[in-house]
Amino acid sequence: MAGKLGRLLVLGVAVGVLSACAAAPPSSTGAAAPPSSAPPPGPTAATRPATTPAPAQPAPVEPLPESFQSDDFVVVLAKGGDTAESLAQKYLGDPAKAWMIEDYNQTATFTAGREVVIPKRPWNPSGVDPRGYQLVPILCYHNMGAQTRGRLLMSASAFEEQMRYLKREGYHVITLKRFLEFTALQQQLPRKTVVLTFDDGWKSFKEFAYPVLKELGFPATLFIYTDFIGARIALTWPELKDLAQEGFDIEAHSKTHEDMRKKASESDEDYNRRMQVELVSPLAIFQQRVGQTPKIIAYPYGSHDDGVVKRTREAGYIAALDVRRQGNPSFTPVLTIHRAQIYSEMSMDDFVRNLTTFSEEAIR
Repeated sequence: MAGKLGRLLVLGVAVGVLSACAAAPPSSTGAAAPPSSAPPPGPTAATRPATTPAPAQPAPVEPLPESFQSDDFVVVLAKGGDTAESLAQKYLGDPAKAWMIEDYNQTATFTAGREVVIPKRPWNPSGVDPRGYQLVPILCYHNMGAQTRGRLLMSASAFEEQMRYLKREGYHVITLKRFLEFTALQQQLPRKTVVLTFDDGWKSFKEFAYPVLKELGFPATLFIYTDFIGARIALTWPELKDLAQEGFDIEAHSKTHEDMRKKASESDEDYNRRMQVELVSPLAIFQQRVGQTPKIIAYPYGSHDDGVVKRTREAGYIAALDVRRQGNPSFTPVLTIHRAQIYSEMSMDDFVRNLTTFSEEAIR
C-alpha cells in the first residue's frame, strides 16, 4: 500500500509541474494585454531570460520489494506458477507447511498478482474462532479381506477407495500423538485433519492396509490386545516391532479385550485385580516384545465409566479412546477421546459424513 501511495504522489507532483509549464505567463504590468490582430512583439534583450529552464522531470519510481515481512507474517504478490508448496518452500523452508498458507488465505490456488499472506508461525493453536471450533475425526477400522464379510471385515477395495478419497480431497492424516499435542495447545493442525486407527491386531492389516498407507504416506495407530497376538489370524510380535520401527504407533487395547467396567457381581478386590491384569500387565509385555511402553489405550468396545477412567489414569496412560461418532475439538478430555467406527456396509456418502472438521457454534 505504501508503494502504491508513493507512486500516486509522484505522479501528482509531475502532473502539477507540467500543468504550470503549459499555462500562459501574466503581463509584466499586471493588466490584461489589449486585443490586437498583430502578432506580439518578440522579446528584447532586456526582457529575454539568459537561459531557458529545463522542464521538470518526475522523480524515479522505485520498484516494489518482492515481499513485505514482519515477525509474524510475509506478504507477497503471487507470480505465475506459484503454489502453496513453492511459497512454503521459499518463505518457510518446508513445502509440507503449505497447509498454513492455504488455511490462512482460505484457498489452495494463487493467480498471478494476488496478495498472499504467509504466516510464519501458528496463529490459532486452539482451533477456536468466532464462528465455532475445529474438529478432528478419528476413524476406527478392524479386520480386512478380499471381500466384505460382516460389519467389521471391510473389503480391501473399499478401504483403498476411502484412503484415496482422503488424499484427493486434501485431508491431512496425522499421528495420534500429534493430535494430543493439539489438545495441549502445543501445535496447530490443518483444518482438514484426520487420524486413522486399527483395532485388535489383525494380520490382514499388513496384507491390505499397510501397502495403501505406505504409498499415500499416511500414518496410523494400531491398538493391540495382547492375548490375541500370536493367533493364526493375528499379527506376530516381530511384525508389530517392524511396524513400530517404520513409524506406526503400537498402543494398548487391554489384555483380554473384556469390557473393563465393574460387573454387578464383582467385588472391589476382584475388580481391582482384574484391572491390574487388563491395564498394567500389557505395559511390560509391550516393552519386552516391541521395545516401547504404550501410553495410550483404546477401551474394548469403547466402554468406560468414571471408575475405568480413574484406573486408566492411575495405570499411567496419558490418553484413552472410546467409540462415539463425533469429531474431537482441542478441548476434548484426553481420557475420553472419540472415534467413529467405519463399517463395511457404509457407502462413500456414509464415509464422508464421518469427516466433519468444523462445528458451527457462533460465540456471542
